[in-house]
Amino acid sequence: MELIELANILDFEQEGTLGDFPDTIVKGLSYRSQDVQEGYIFVAIKGYHQDGHNYIEHAIENGACAVVGEKPITGLKVPYIQVDNSRKALGLISDHFYDYPTHNKTLIGITGTNGKTTTSFLLRHILEGNGYSCALFGSTKNIVNGESFATANTTPNLLEINRLLSKSDDDVVVMEVSSHALTQYRVEGITFDYALFTNLSHDHLDYHDSMEDYFEAKRKLFDMLKAEGQAVINTDDYWGEQLASQLESQAVSTVSIGENAASDVRIAEYTSTPRQLLLTEKHERVSIEPKLYGLHNMYNIAMAYGTARQIGVDSRGAVESIESFDGVEGRFNRIELESGVTCIVDYAHTPDALFHSLNAARELCEGDLIHLFGFRGDRDPSKRGEMISISSELSDRYILTFDDLNSVSPSEMEESLIRLQETYGNEKAKVITDRTLAIAEAIKTAEKGDCILITGKGLEKYQQDYHHPVHNDKEAVLYLGGI
Repeated sequence: MELIELANILDFEQEGTLGDFPDTIVKGLSYRSQDVQEGYIFVAIKGYHQDGHNYIEHAIENGACAVVGEKPITGLKVPYIQVDNSRKALGLISDHFYDYPTHNKTLIGITGTNGKTTTSFLLRHILEGNGYSCALFGSTKNIVNGESFATANTTPNLLEINRLLSKSDDDVVVMEVSSHALTQYRVEGITFDYALFTNLSHDHLDYHDSMEDYFEAKRKLFDMLKAEGQAVINTDDYWGEQLASQLESQAVSTVSIGENAASDVRIAEYTSTPRQLLLTEKHERVSIEPKLYGLHNMYNIAMAYGTARQIGVDSRGAVESIESFDGVEGRFNRIELESGVTCIVDYAHTPDALFHSLNAARELCEGDLIHLFGFRGDRDPSKRGEMISISSELSDRYILTFDDLNSVSPSEMEESLIRLQETYGNEKAKVITDRTLAIAEAIKTAEKGDCILITGKGLEKYQQDYHHPVHNDKEAVLYLGGI
């Protein structure tokens, strides 16, 4: 593809005319200078920790045939295209370069604070079990043509999405869409057939100024619906109710999910022993025996079920798929120790998610519930006190430990844990900063029938070294539990 063809789709500030561009053939695109090869366009993006404009010369040395950026730069050896927003430009030119690969697929976007990952994997499982080939883009991995790829963000940027989908034979694409992705133009240009809203609760207020700003960021997904697109919304959630009201006033087709009798897909009853979920859809009763635990997962099930039904999956096929779904790696994963202790590894890292995870763990617990968690350095500190209060109320005892420290020093984080515990906690707590030693202490002191819930990281790799030679929470449980 010629450089001038891609330049033509950008609203750019450039001296001269498009005719000044050489007849250069573009062979690829990248926003990482180290990935640039001969004939690539390098898009310089200013991030939170690095500024791509500082790596322009490196990209040119690696073979960049042109550079796109936001800053006024002159004197480069290759054409420089100045734009107002590099992230948006990356989406526009990658769409064109890869011939708009999302346009011939059914696109499903899922947003919300909690439940995106479980809902997306469950929905993919239902669709795959009922004759649809389904790609997935999410926080744990991306899946295209049945092959898994590592992911660095909940939502990749459009360059990565287009690159993978350009070779995809999948009929449907399910995509977790974060508020960061929506405000950073990572999905710019995509139009969705279905947009799902799981819930909204306290999170990312280090990035968003307020809950209202956080909601407005999530709200952007629903402005990206196709004219005939449908919204699927948890209207039991306060923000979901507001969203549904707004969309209905705009004549957007909306499917409501919730316990309310007026819900299109209603959670009529949930029992944990025996575990059974009763949904009603258009006054028809749908009985499900899921493998997932907790009321919050019943909402995830209802969301996935309601969406699958809109796509065309029959009720029986959807139920059979739900009942065969074992869950998602790193999301409420159970490990049974020979001692009779149950360990659960979960990703919950918000007050709301912690509340639901602890309640779900209690369903499995014959004895004491022991909770182990920490906080990420440089991340929203305003939710920490509430999380400790929730754990102190719902667990029988808990251990505060390290999560990712990022740029925070160990001594600073330890002082913060002690201070938070003194302010919000109770006598049921310990502070053990080494995460692996904290897990060892929990396993050592637990008795048969007890349940240990480890939250915050799921299967994410540890960023710092700990006492025991393990790399994530699951490995720590298996190693320290003698499995």
